[in-house]
Amino acid sequence: MIPRHATRTLQQLARGFPVLAVTGPRQSGKTTLVRAAFPELPHVNLEDPDTRELALADPRRFLDRHAGGAILDEAQRAPALLSYLLGIADAAPRMGRWVLTGSQVLGLHAQIDQSLAGRAGMLTLLPLAQPELAGGARVTLEQRLWQGGYPALHAAHREVDAPHWYAAYVATYLERDVRQILNIGNLMTFQRFLSMCAARSAQLLNLNSLAADCGISQPTARQWLTVLQASHLVTLVPPYHRNFGKRLVKSPKLYFLDSGLLCHLLRIATPQDLEVHAARGAVFETWAVAETLKHRYNRGLPADLHFWRDNHGLEVDLVFEHRGRLHGVECKSGTTYAADWIAPARRWRDAAGAAGAVAAPPLLLYGGETSHERADHRVLSWRDLGMEGAR
Repeated sequence: MIPRHATRTLQQLARGFPVLAVTGPRQSGKTTLVRAAFPELPHVNLEDPDTRELALADPRRFLDRHAGGAILDEAQRAPALLSYLLGIADAAPRMGRWVLTGSQVLGLHAQIDQSLAGRAGMLTLLPLAQPELAGGARVTLEQRLWQGGYPALHAAHREVDAPHWYAAYVATYLERDVRQILNIGNLMTFQRFLSMCAARSAQLLNLNSLAADCGISQPTARQWLTVLQASHLVTLVPPYHRNFGKRLVKSPKLYFLDSGLLCHLLRIATPQDLEVHAARGAVFETWAVAETLKHRYNRGLPADLHFWRDNHGLEVDLVFEHRGRLHGVECKSGTTYAADWIAPARRWRDAAGAAGAVAAPPLLLYGGETSHERADHRVLSWRDLGMEGAR
């Protein structure tokens, strides 16, 4: 098992909440994480039909059989259990006793908000982050982006063909999750929607255009996009709210949360194809945003990521606040540093300072091999993203 950086956060939550809930996309390693963090708790898989039938038929008896607590996988499949867990948690509030996992975040979050508000510590687990993979074989940037971070593709005991794995992953996601959440008669339409979203990763979201290209209505496109967000396949990064005297765009940017899945949906067959692909820059930016989110989620922090773009096209890829200062990050997939890459972030910093904000020197993340300091900004190699002291 590859050690997960979220383990410490999960164990901290276990000291303050009687119920823990770990959400994330399918196959991100949720079950492996919680079983390793809490080896004393029995594991119950509610995807199993017989187990689920027992839990639904007699929730109280089911929970009595696990009086000492348990790991309940895919807990949203048996929503009645959560109401009964409320009484158990209040009657005997021993911390870290119940651990829930779920890949359908819409269902699990709604049930927790209704039944366990204030009693459940929440953790989001995305696929493996760059620092978690750094101890393995040295790979190229294209290999890292193309393969992605799902643990099954990095298991030491087996070799997995990434294109076949992603094809099976998408098919399973469509058949299991989409059919459970949405009443879709023709899954091919949803799959086309998924591919159209992939073509727009790292771009401003235009729902009208997306719906038109898929042959669906805008409300349907919005609903389907919500499902992709709830499944932790994509995220929307909002624009930063302060305009610094300039007119800003108001649309969010769309990003996939795994670059390997994105490459599969873009039909990029090999890492070598990615080297010259037109979407290379978008794939790199997508990976950078996903890695930043992993860094924050693994520490139990909210996303709180933004981008900044005015109506003249001046854009900074990532903006976030930290310790009273604004930080701007520019992402470039090129391997040779160019001084003009940092110009947009430098102009943004000047505009922010003129408006009274305190902006830190900007950061340039690029596809090269060496990190170094410049006079007014920092240059960070992709290899160092997320490493100790990198942020």
